[in-house]
Amino acid sequence: MQQSKMGKGMLIVAWVIGLALLTYMFEEQLAEQFNPNEEPISSIRGDGVEVKLKQNKAGHYVTGGAINGQPVVFLLDTGATQVSIPMHLAKQLNLQQGRAYRVQTANGSVEVAQTNIERLSIGDIQLFDVDAHLNPAVSSNEILLGMSALKQLEFTQKGDWLILRHL
Repeated sequence: MQQSKMGKGMLIVAWVIGLALLTYMFEEQLAEQFNPNEEPISSIRGDGVEVKLKQNKAGHYVTGGAINGQPVVFLLDTGATQVSIPMHLAKQLNLQQGRAYRVQTANGSVEVAQTNIERLSIGDIQLFDVDAHLNPAVSSNEILLGMSALKQLEFTQKGDWLILRHL
């Protein structure tokens, strides 16, 4: 009887370990579906730098990058006027909170704080002195890469790829 209970216990432990291993294995695959450009690859083209980004499963362009040397995840948004950073990331990214003002977002009107990014990078593309705002209404860690940064780049879409070019 005790051997039977022990056998059932071992079977349960084996199932739990098996499920944990499957979760671990698929977690990386799911993360890549959200951000297939975690470490974007750059190339030198003539007098500029290019970064090629693959579209994710939802049709968005998401990429790893950095703000003031700290790693971040960008979601490219040509409909956003400025780079929009969740307020809770300000200290980590060494961003100073400036004057408050209202903006209209997809989720309605919200009061944000002006800030300035000293250095923003995607692969080998480096942008300096980029206007941005800190948004207290966003709880995620993704940063909307709006036109205050994108206007400094040329970008071309070909199929599932977006090519960013900085001269």
